[in-house]
Amino acid sequence: MVGNDEIEKYIALVRAEIDLSSEIEEQEVLKLIAEIIFRETIDKPLALKDKDILVKSIFDSIRKLDVIQELIENEDVVEIMVNGYDHIFIEKNGIVSEWGKKFTSKNKLEDVIQQIVSSCNRVVNESEPIVDARLADGARVNVVLSPPAVYGPILTIRRFPKESFTMEKLIENNSITKEAAEFLQEVITAGYNCFVSGGTSSGKTTMLNVLSECIPDNERVITIEDSAELQIKTIKNIVKLETRNANSSGSKAITIRDLIKTALRMRPDRIIVGEVRGIEVVDMLQAFNTGHEGSMSTGHANSSKDMITRLEAMYLQAMDIPLEAVKRQIASGIDIMIHLERGRDGKRRVKEINEIIGVKNGVIELREIFGLEYDGHFYKLIKKNSLLNIEKLTRKNE
Repeated sequence: MVGNDEIEKYIALVRAEIDLSSEIEEQEVLKLIAEIIFRETIDKPLALKDKDILVKSIFDSIRKLDVIQELIENEDVVEIMVNGYDHIFIEKNGIVSEWGKKFTSKNKLEDVIQQIVSSCNRVVNESEPIVDARLADGARVNVVLSPPAVYGPILTIRRFPKESFTMEKLIENNSITKEAAEFLQEVITAGYNCFVSGGTSSGKTTMLNVLSECIPDNERVITIEDSAELQIKTIKNIVKLETRNANSSGSKAITIRDLIKTALRMRPDRIIVGEVRGIEVVDMLQAFNTGHEGSMSTGHANSSKDMITRLEAMYLQAMDIPLEAVKRQIASGIDIMIHLERGRDGKRRVKEINEIIGVKNGVIELREIFGLEYDGHFYKLIKKNSLLNIEKLTRKNE
């Protein structure tokens, strides 16, 4: 095999001989690299297979994402965690492990980061060291540079399956039961406002994608996200909006709150907010309370009850109003709470589905429709109660 120093030498040689600034097709670049490498290694005891690997490594370094390109092309890898240039971890089949390869240097990792960020018109540097971005295939990217990143640049990539998840596939994976799936399909079609909660990597974005399949195809849907990740393919009349960070050239930040406000002027039937983390919860709930039935959003929490507490806290950060008024906004805006969990086995599943039935004695009341139970062998989502507020379901069937 060829060491990192020698790979860097060959990369420099290729850059010197090929005008990479011109518009050259990838296959042509690959061919030129192969010609140079086979010429330069003709007298070296290097196996043909190793030469091919060397050519691919150089091509990935020049035209792709360097050493992690191999991981990007591996559909079994769902998460790539780069902790500095010399420590790369991956998640595969629900197991996190350290990968054996690394970037040749900190500078090379920083080049890859800039390549990713610039491709979706984002900026990251010492002045703005944190950014969310995405790859061309929709994979979610988070970057943290120094000074917050003490031991070097941090790059986290979460990949989504190329083949879209469907409700049927969630049933096959035992992530939800058929009865619960049919219930969710009914409430989404009927226009209930739903909120999906869960921990990191519990499948919230996937669930939004799946639920969106139940939206009637004659409705106008507007999606609002920090970084566009939702893959909604069944709606023709769809508008996708994405936030923008402020930058040094004078461009102002465009926040989720800004996008929710402008979305209300775009004649939406439904608004889907990818995730709420702060004061934008005010505008999200106002949208939910102004006739946009069937709207959806997500948030991080350990349970549906905890999510409601977080929504209250986020609302109070934005506005100094009585807590009772906040609770009533939440109770009138959200109909169904869906909570997801990721078990110790790495399996993602629906843990509970609750109906918000109002505010009583200063507490938002939840009524459990489905709840996860363990029978000693398996977890199963059990129906606990029927929906009390059947007005929308009745109207849908008229």
